[in-house]
Amino acid sequence: MRKKSGAVGGLQLFAVAGTNVVSFGIKADPGALNGVLGFAIKRFDHQTKKDAWVEGYKVFRSVVPDPKPTTKVLTKDHPVQSLIWDDFYVEPGGTYDYEFYPFKGTPKKPDLTTPPVTISVSTEPLSAGAHDIFFNRGVTGSQTYAIRFKNKPPEKQPTPAKTQEAYDWLSRNLDERLIGFIESASKGDAIRGCFYEFSFGPVLEAFKKAIDKGVDVQLIVDEKVNEHTVKATPKNHLKHDEFVESTPRVANLAAIAAAGLPASAVIAREARKDDIAHNKFMVLLKGASRTPTAVWTGSTNITTGGIYGQANVGHHVRDKGTAKLFLGYWKILSDDPGAPTDAKTNPVNIAFLKAIDDLTPTPKTVAAIPKGVTPIFSPRGNLGPLDLYVDLLANAEKMSCGTFPFGITRTWRKPLADSGASGRLCFLLLDKVDRVTPTKADPGPVILLNSTSNIYKAFGSELETALGKWVRETNNIKIHLNQFVSYVHLKFILHDPLGPDPIVVTGSANFSDASTRENDENMIIIRGDRRVADIYFTEFNRLWGHYYYRSVVEQTNKDKPPPGQGKPHNYQDLWESTDWQLDYAPGKLRCKRVAQYIDMTV
Repeated sequence: MRKKSGAVGGLQLFAVAGTNVVSFGIKADPGALNGVLGFAIKRFDHQTKKDAWVEGYKVFRSVVPDPKPTTKVLTKDHPVQSLIWDDFYVEPGGTYDYEFYPFKGTPKKPDLTTPPVTISVSTEPLSAGAHDIFFNRGVTGSQTYAIRFKNKPPEKQPTPAKTQEAYDWLSRNLDERLIGFIESASKGDAIRGCFYEFSFGPVLEAFKKAIDKGVDVQLIVDEKVNEHTVKATPKNHLKHDEFVESTPRVANLAAIAAAGLPASAVIAREARKDDIAHNKFMVLLKGASRTPTAVWTGSTNITTGGIYGQANVGHHVRDKGTAKLFLGYWKILSDDPGAPTDAKTNPVNIAFLKAIDDLTPTPKTVAAIPKGVTPIFSPRGNLGPLDLYVDLLANAEKMSCGTFPFGITRTWRKPLADSGASGRLCFLLLDKVDRVTPTKADPGPVILLNSTSNIYKAFGSELETALGKWVRETNNIKIHLNQFVSYVHLKFILHDPLGPDPIVVTGSANFSDASTRENDENMIIIRGDRRVADIYFTEFNRLWGHYYYRSVVEQTNKDKPPPGQGKPHNYQDLWESTDWQLDYAPGKLRCKRVAQYIDMTV
């Protein structure tokens, strides 16, 4: 939901609520921030009937000269110095009253007598309408995990209860809702699924229980044989040749055997040995008529790391038309179609790709995308979906957002850079820093994506500066939750998410040529659903803000005290003057971000 408050003293609040996050923008008329050191925020929770000052980590060093990693303070003493703020401590389906008090006076003698600006906000319930959306936490490298769980893996916690607490904190409903989708099938119903990595025991056990109670379960699983030996060379620094077992085949088969899934429930996907059967979806079919009624999709692999580690989403769609198309796609894949190689002239491959393209034709333009849900499946014989996706990202009216676990394809860089002149903002979240070099196939100069094109990037990062050592942050690889993608595994695009007609693209594909023309993938385009857009936007805000801060610190290494009277000593310190407001000067990123809230459709 979106909401705006009335104006008080030249200040006005704008709020966007998802399920677990509320994002705020504060409009300030000229003069409204005179003498304001920040905002003291009070929140009343209608569920618990508790009224409390919001907590924070940043402090006035003149008041708290030696903060510790566990130090928490109240914003009535150490305010929020921002016109953009996110509340990450709300529950789905709740109602909260907020009071933002202008913090005047001095750090040691605060003055909170200026009347506050107030707003009441309701978060989205987990289940409502056609879409249920579940983001895991996706930030093991955070102060909260460091403090609560000592940067140790969940299985290394001191007690079973603490282990479960760590898993629950990391999952944030994703695991139980994924299993709940399977458990929603009754005797006589059916589930059809397609999975790439398929080794998370509790999910496989849920499938076994469903089969035992009379659910017809058939799962297509990537079992291709791709074992190989990597020869030792001076370049790869290997001392001996290294054998690499078939991935994910070996882990998948071991988990299937451990769960006791019968052979009749598993269909091996192994014909296209050059490619990845990268899907992670299920279709629920109800009754003896096998009516397709709902779909589970998203970016989450059925692994411990996919559910608890890297940032992921599970998306439950209750729509018979969408479910019918997914079932049609599953039926095509159930024959294990395609040739062993990627040969583009092979008739077997041509027929396979044409069948997928015919099932879900790509809308030719953004305007041609219909209201509701439009599935797009891969592989296909053209790059039409990629052309549409880059158009959505580059040519939004006011704002777009995108997530890229494996980087931004070179062909997207020019349209993204060129479209910045329109004034739209584009926010990109990557798993790793954006480094692209010329290749033999594309030797031209690399087009940089940066603020000159109104593009702002964040990438997965832990803090390795003095501050990072202070808060002892970690990442998913270090605590053994993931091996390759450590931080961001999401694949979605938001086109004008705060406008009257938002568009969300989400699913399993990595926005690459391979994900479009070679791999088994599924995406859904959702148009005109503000609830869906608000949930995705607030979660993007949460993750982008978390990693943008760390990205800037890591890239600039600004962990030394900047010169000048009254400036913060490091990134945990508050300004002891009104100079924090300089970040909101016209043309600066924060000013542009505030404008997005002020201009949003309510």
